[in-house]
Amino acid sequence: MRTSIRSTAVAATAVSLVLLVTACGGGEKSDGKGDKAGGTGAPGASATSAPAARALSDAELEKAIVERADLKGHQVQKTETGDVVPAASVTADKAACTPIAQAMSFLSPGSPAASAERKVLEEPRKDASASPEDALLGGLAARVTAVTLGSYDGQGAQEAFASVKKAGAECAGGFHVVHLKEKTKVAEVAPETVTAGEEAVAFTVTSDMEGQPFVSKLVVFRQGNTLASFSTISLVPGGVKELPKAVIDAQAAKLS
Repeated sequence: MRTSIRSTAVAATAVSLVLLVTACGGGEKSDGKGDKAGGTGAPGASATSAPAARALSDAELEKAIVERADLKGHQVQKTETGDVVPAASVTADKAACTPIAQAMSFLSPGSPAASAERKVLEEPRKDASASPEDALLGGLAARVTAVTLGSYDGQGAQEAFASVKKAGAECAGGFHVVHLKEKTKVAEVAPETVTAGEEAVAFTVTSDMEGQPFVSKLVVFRQGNTLASFSTISLVPGGVKELPKAVIDAQAAKLS
């Protein structure tokens, strides 16, 4: 067990955050071919209920996205080169599942006019009496959330949200996602309950990591013509147990 913890820690430092968030672990190499494109949750407005709106700019989204001052017990970092890839580099073997693949990959579904991204790291609780290895395990249990804001012209946000909700239902039985040339199997997409913004959906996403289940959480909510997406992972066995409520609530407050 102790050896396994050490091995996991070394692997975690070697693998980039973007692959952890988007690919949910390694998979077989893809030939790069696949369909190209672009659930259930709390009740909300329909895709056509809000009036057409002007998209926020990149600068406006940078002011609207969650920062460290908004979250106690968390670190907030800007994305680095390579964290965010072109939308065309993230595809699914089932076209209807592409919005979920994008939301898991630092990408706002559909065609946003502007976007902003942050990496939010939960700070492990400090326990002076814990052994070094127990402290390490506690660090691995800390959740990491990829936060993405996307703003759309007209009815783009409503349409993008509707595509994510539809994907949750149509892709419940799983699909394959290709991030760059890395192919990963998503075994199951199960609905969760969440309340945020004007309408919201949440899912537990179970992927395959070298033959073992890797559980992450995905949340998308709409506030006006802006979508907020949250993809959360943890490196402990069993993966993420709960939605990142503190992060979601802080972002919702800044957009309201």
